[in-house]
Amino acid sequence: METEEKKSVHKGLKKGLYLIPTAFTAANIAMGFLAVLSSLRGFQLIAINPEQAAIYFDYAAKGIAFAILFDTLDGRVARMTKTTTEIGVQLDSLADVLTFGIAPVVLAYGWAFGATFQEDSGLHGFGVFVLFMYLMCGAFRLARFNLQATRPRVLMEGTPNVDKKNFVGLPIPAAAGLIAAIVHFAPQPIVSRQENLAEFYSILLMFLIGGLGLLMVSTLRYISFKSAGTGRRSGYLILVIAAVGMLAWLYSRYVLLFLAVVYASYGIIGYFLGLLRHTNRKEAVVADKIQP
Repeated sequence: METEEKKSVHKGLKKGLYLIPTAFTAANIAMGFLAVLSSLRGFQLIAINPEQAAIYFDYAAKGIAFAILFDTLDGRVARMTKTTTEIGVQLDSLADVLTFGIAPVVLAYGWAFGATFQEDSGLHGFGVFVLFMYLMCGAFRLARFNLQATRPRVLMEGTPNVDKKNFVGLPIPAAAGLIAAIVHFAPQPIVSRQENLAEFYSILLMFLIGGLGLLMVSTLRYISFKSAGTGRRSGYLILVIAAVGMLAWLYSRYVLLFLAVVYASYGIIGYFLGLLRHTNRKEAVVADKIQP
């Protein structure tokens, strides 16, 4: 009788574990939802009270940042507790479309394009097009990731091999994180600056968002950190996380922007370093053949 009760309790606890990753995913969705509302409220207040609008834009940027944290935790917790489910994977992708696709698009539009350019102008239309393509690239990136994770053999031809240490293409949370970090660094609406500077900064942001979309659908490799903390030096990783966390708390505007820029640049730098190594290797082979 006691054995049956223990098995029942153990089974109940195991079922309860499945709720933990889902709770983090729900928190991810909540942050995306609040980021969208804050962006809309900020856009509404630009003409009335730019200072208050900046506060709401900063709220939206922070919401996306917290969503990245929750998105990281739900996958790691699911792997640690071995509670990964098919519905959890799909729910996580849908959450990412909202939080890292729609939320940064609405934030960028409200903070920059919507107030800076006249609605009937060509630059306004082009800005909307760039934001739409960013969203499409992010959705495609998530769909490709799900297929590579569930059916890697189907995509072997013409697609780089998938491993646990690397992502193929810039992850959409990192792309959204860079947009949010820029807004958090300077939450004042772009339109509140001089007219020429406002248009110049908005155009730069267009090119940046377009570039992030291309990086998401590219085949560049980005480190995934999935195996971090599993080796012998996991204690040092805790110290690094604690140090970065404290710095981010004290100097969030600078640290978060620095981390976002470094990670987004990682795949590009790695690609060119790989080309350089490949060229040097070819030159060494040719030199060996020339030598008598």
